[in-house]
Amino acid sequence: MFFWRTAVRPGVSVAFTDIHAGNLALHVGDNPADVLQRRRALENAAGLVSGSLRFMEQVHGTAVQVMEPDTAAPTADAMVSQGLPLAVMVADCVPVVLVGEGPDGPVLAAVHAGRPGIANAILPAAVRKMRSAGAAGIHAWLGPSICGSCYEVPAGLRAEVAARVPAAWASTSWGTPSLDLPAGARSQLEADGVIVDYAGPCTLETDQLFSYRRSSATGRFAGLVWSHE
Repeated sequence: MFFWRTAVRPGVSVAFTDIHAGNLALHVGDNPADVLQRRRALENAAGLVSGSLRFMEQVHGTAVQVMEPDTAAPTADAMVSQGLPLAVMVADCVPVVLVGEGPDGPVLAAVHAGRPGIANAILPAAVRKMRSAGAAGIHAWLGPSICGSCYEVPAGLRAEVAARVPAAWASTSWGTPSLDLPAGARSQLEADGVIVDYAGPCTLETDQLFSYRRSSATGRFAGLVWSHE
């Protein structure tokens, strides 16, 4: 169920699921009842109360939602909470989870960092929101995503994104223009003083993970961050 999971500090864990957790998205034509059952199984495996894990309606935008106990699933591509468990779903985009120390406990964030999000600075926006909630000493974990050697794009698109995020400029292993989204994400986080503790492998090259580039009819795996307190 978990491709990678670790306790990052006392009482706080992060994880990324694999294909054995199943599709966790409601927007890919799957049976909603089956998706919700998988989400409950994931919560149980993480030691969470059923229904406590917060998901987003992701739209490749730049909205960052501060989550309260009664906040419904927001239309956003980043969430920040004071300890509420958060999830981000992907199948090639970069799932980023973050943890900082707040005055009243951990400040958590989950970010959907795809090409539009990285180009439009969704990660710096999420870090600002965390800091406005009092977070200090922020660390980030970049989950599995498509790598620069595989993510082929038109030359004009590469130039457009790299003009904003130079670290994203890349070429495929066969010599055509590409974007390195993990490198772009890392560069933005490190420029903001965030320590990147983990970066996962390429989704296209890893059969244990969903990849939209491998098959457009695919599910979504999740990046999670939660507090045990």
